[in-house]
Amino acid sequence: MAPTSRASASARIDQIANHLDSKPFLELNTPFSTERSSRSEDERGNIKRPKPQEKKPEPKLQQKAELERPKKMSNQKPHPALLIPGPIEFDDAVLDSMSHHSESHVGQPFVNCFSEVLQNLRKLFQTTDPASQPFVISGSGTLGWDQVAANLVEPGDEVLVLHTGYFADSFTDCFETYGVKATQLKAPIGDRPQLDEIEKALKEKEYKMITVTHVDTSTGVLSEIKALSELVHRVSPDTLVVVDGVCSVGSEEIRFDDWKLDVVLTASQKGIGCPAGLSIMMVSGRAIERFKARKTRPTSYFGSWKNWLPIMQNYEAKKPSYFATPSPQLVHALDTSLKQILSRPLDQRFADHKAASQKVKKAVADLGLKQLASKPENQANGMTAIYLPEGITPPDVLPNLLKKGVIFAGGLHKEIATKYIRFGHMGVSVTDPERQDITAAISKLKESLADSGYKA
Repeated sequence: MAPTSRASASARIDQIANHLDSKPFLELNTPFSTERSSRSEDERGNIKRPKPQEKKPEPKLQQKAELERPKKMSNQKPHPALLIPGPIEFDDAVLDSMSHHSESHVGQPFVNCFSEVLQNLRKLFQTTDPASQPFVISGSGTLGWDQVAANLVEPGDEVLVLHTGYFADSFTDCFETYGVKATQLKAPIGDRPQLDEIEKALKEKEYKMITVTHVDTSTGVLSEIKALSELVHRVSPDTLVVVDGVCSVGSEEIRFDDWKLDVVLTASQKGIGCPAGLSIMMVSGRAIERFKARKTRPTSYFGSWKNWLPIMQNYEAKKPSYFATPSPQLVHALDTSLKQILSRPLDQRFADHKAASQKVKKAVADLGLKQLASKPENQANGMTAIYLPEGITPPDVLPNLLKKGVIFAGGLHKEIATKYIRFGHMGVSVTDPERQDITAAISKLKESLADSGYKA
């Protein structure tokens, strides 16, 4: 082979090798990448392997078959109970709604359904103000961040982001993508910024907006929204109050009008109990006026309220309208879920979640374990983030839980991802008295920890 030919072949091999490099060119900033690496590598980057478990005598054939057969929780195909902080388990009727026949997204039957969904969202968020506006757009909760950053602030504007975990970092990244200047006010892991710290920050600089993660899915920290909003309206009344409620709507109390909130954004697959795929928001009249007063056009096309606001207003008024195709089947599922939620007093729903949460947290304490959110006032009602015993990591526990028919989530906060797991307890697993998801999960957690060598 000629020298030039050999050099060319070598260059091609190097190029292929680069594509096969296990490390990405840019660091992944996703929950999946963090969760994945936390399960397989320690803090120094060394591969972690699950501890070998003591081999137990094989059960008799009949007993073994019974152990391996998942219990039927509903009319769905038998499956492990999904008890992560979202997606959650779904009610049969909600899933049945997904099998609705195909229909036109501008046909009157679907438009009527969408109208009901938007009206029922007002009830869920507890707003009767006709100036406020619900939005339902195909996408995830992250699309809510995009809408806020693209529509309510402009490049160069200042926003204050209250930090209680991973998702404040991501919201900050979203703002900076749109040229907005985001300042984070951080708290120690498991805690939240205190009101006096927030007041000090608001007096030091003029912020167009303050954002707070109601429940940070990475830490299980619950933020106080009512007192925060009162503070902002007193100290910096022109600052919009934006709540990331992805992991709180449906399991935590939210009073949109009474608490004078400007935006609450969420997604379909958590406390609302609907399959993933819908970005849901409630927006105040004050925020809509701020949008209309923009000096520059929105910095997103798909997420622009210039396109979506008239569509939502028309759908709610039962008028066919079109900008981008919605998901009729998901909207039908959301319709069913909202009707189920609103069939009982909301206060009872929130009380049910609190009771389930207290049950989980008592079990955690009885096991001699600690939560990331150590203070009771910081503890979410829809999930619990649990520190594992010293020397035990998520790969030692999660696969064993799966074998026992329960799915928990690994750690997500980058600084401590290998030290804890997350237990989601919201929606039908809490509100359906026929289901024993929570009780069974607590029992299986105890067993899995014992299998890993932990003695409570």
